[in-house]
Amino acid sequence: MKKAFKTEIMLSPAQKQKVNQTIGTCRYVYNLYIKTAQSFYKETGKYLSGYDFSKWLNNVYTKEKDAWIKDVSSKAVKQAIMNGDRAFKNFFKGLANFPRFKKKKDQYVKAYFPKNNPTDLIVERHRIKVPTIGWVRFKEYGYIPTNLNVISCRISQCANRYYISVLFEVKQSTKSLMRYEGIGVDLGIKNLAVCSHNKVFLNINKTLKFKKIEKQLKRQQRKLSRRDEQNKKQKGGEFCTKNRQKQVIRLQKLHARLTNIRIEYIRYVVNELVRAKPAYITIEDLNTKGMMKNRYLAKSIKEQCFGYFKKWLIDKCNEYGIELRQVSRFYPSSKLCSNCGIKKVKLSLSERIFRCDHCQSEIERDFNASLNLKYATKYKVLTKVT
Repeated sequence: MKKAFKTEIMLSPAQKQKVNQTIGTCRYVYNLYIKTAQSFYKETGKYLSGYDFSKWLNNVYTKEKDAWIKDVSSKAVKQAIMNGDRAFKNFFKGLANFPRFKKKKDQYVKAYFPKNNPTDLIVERHRIKVPTIGWVRFKEYGYIPTNLNVISCRISQCANRYYISVLFEVKQSTKSLMRYEGIGVDLGIKNLAVCSHNKVFLNINKTLKFKKIEKQLKRQQRKLSRRDEQNKKQKGGEFCTKNRQKQVIRLQKLHARLTNIRIEYIRYVVNELVRAKPAYITIEDLNTKGMMKNRYLAKSIKEQCFGYFKKWLIDKCNEYGIELRQVSRFYPSSKLCSNCGIKKVKLSLSERIFRCDHCQSEIERDFNASLNLKYATKYKVLTKVT
């Protein structure tokens, strides 16, 4: 089994320059492959594989122009080409949209460094030896394990900070737990998750701390907009290029802070569900793409990060050997009465209390849905439980 650990690193000015050069070259090569593959397909009607493009890049392109591509790690450039090749294959299989060019401001590109020699990727308590970069210090000591087999690492940049993700090879061992009854989890907007074992996880986006950061974000965004308007009025170039770049970094840090808060909260919720030691966990197959078409709820749905919640829950259930069940998106979990099983045909979104017309029972709407999910008989198993 493979497992990755990610932490922040501290780089020297020379190392920052090398990492930025590597990331920029990988972005340039990725975009070059996307552009070349499109042109090749229009002219010949054939697909240009990443392997063929790599041979053309090394033997023809770098000799005629852009020889600076060879100044960085060849493995990082090769991995950028393979990422583009995988993006095209996923598009042809119908698993993803057509590959798009990567922008510098999005900071999605990562530099890949494999372990080529025994002296590469040596992990110590406070540092790691990265090929072509040298010894890199961790900001947090003791988080990256030192007694596991290292496969590779990736260095990324976000909001003027640098992170390293180290991939290890570990033994797969399912943790033994005493199993109790299952849990139904109803995801929503008012609360992130309402569980059948009387546990409610609130929406962290509505907390006072989160709203203060969002208010600060709006203020900094207006400040950046004023800088842009000021630059447009200047003749002979931009007036405050450096100050504008500083303002962009301030915005990136605020966005990264909000993202980190959401991710850590989702991990906390998933860990709490797993620590309850259930025999199984049942969730819904939410049509997030369709829900996002509602312009009044799109922002709230996006901030809940339902996709990341599902992904992290699958990983944790696989680790602990818990069966994760998923019911169909057409399963009427909110309209069924958890007491008698009669379906209520008309149930508006504003009705937060479920009142059954047959047995006259009253129950909170989301808690009723979690109970129906818990006792659902038709489902799909998402985890591999032995």
